[in-house]
Amino acid sequence: MTNEQPSFLDVLLETHIGLERQGPGSPQAVRQALGFLGPLDRLRQAADLGCGTGGQTMLLAEYLPGTITGLDMFPAFIDVLNQKARSKHLENRVHGIAGKMEDLPFAKKSLDLIWSEGAIDNIGFREGLAHWHDFLKPGGFVAVTCPSWLSKERPAIVERFWSDAGSRLDSIETDTEILQDCGYRFIAAFALPETCWTDQYYYPREAAIRALEKKYPQSDMMKAYTEQNRYEVELYLQYKQHYGYVFYIAQAI
Repeated sequence: MTNEQPSFLDVLLETHIGLERQGPGSPQAVRQALGFLGPLDRLRQAADLGCGTGGQTMLLAEYLPGTITGLDMFPAFIDVLNQKARSKHLENRVHGIAGKMEDLPFAKKSLDLIWSEGAIDNIGFREGLAHWHDFLKPGGFVAVTCPSWLSKERPAIVERFWSDAGSRLDSIETDTEILQDCGYRFIAAFALPETCWTDQYYYPREAAIRALEKKYPQSDMMKAYTEQNRYEVELYLQYKQHYGYVFYIAQAI
C-alpha cells in the first residue's frame, strides 16, 4: 500500500507489463492467421508492430524461421520482450526496439511480414496500412487485428466508447475495401472469439487491477482507471454480438 498518486500512464503500464497479452487475442488465433500465409519458411524478415511485452512475438518465433523485430512505443514493454528472447536463447532472431508505428525505422521493401495485434487503430486502419505498404517486399504480407462491426446494427453507446478512445469501427466489408485501396490483395478475415477477450485478456487484466487497487488505495486516478476498465468489460459483454476484433490477412501487390 502506498499514498503515491500515480499517473494514468503509470497504472496503464503497471497493469499490463506482467500480462502475457496487452489486448484481446490468443495462441489459437495466431496459428489460424499464420495458416493463411502459405509456406512460412519464405518469411525471413518480420516485424511485430505494437508488440507489447511480446507474447505473440515469441509465439511467432516458433513458426517463422528468420528474424522478428518487435516495435512498441513503451520501452518498458520492450525490455520485457528482450528478456524473454534472452531467456529462450532467441536473441539472435528476436529483438525489440522502441519506436512508433506511424514512423517505421525499417528499410523500404525489406519486410516479408508485418504483424500487428490490437494496435493499428491507434493510428488509423487506412493510415497504418498505407504507411506500412512501403516497407513490405512485393508479395509481402500483413496480418493485423482491428476493432470492427460484426453486425449491421451499430449501437451508439459502442460507437461513442471507441470514438472517445481515439478509434473507430468500420464493417469488415469497408475494411476489406481499405486494404485493397492501400495496395493489398485481400486474403482472409475472421473475428476473434469471445475467449480472446475474456480468458486471454480481461480476466488477467482484472487480477492486475485488483492488485493495483490495494497498492494505490487513495488514488483518484486509480479509481477512475478501474471504473473505465470495468465499464469496457461490461460494454463488451453486453454488445459483443455487434463488434469485436477481426484478424485481417492480406498481401502487398
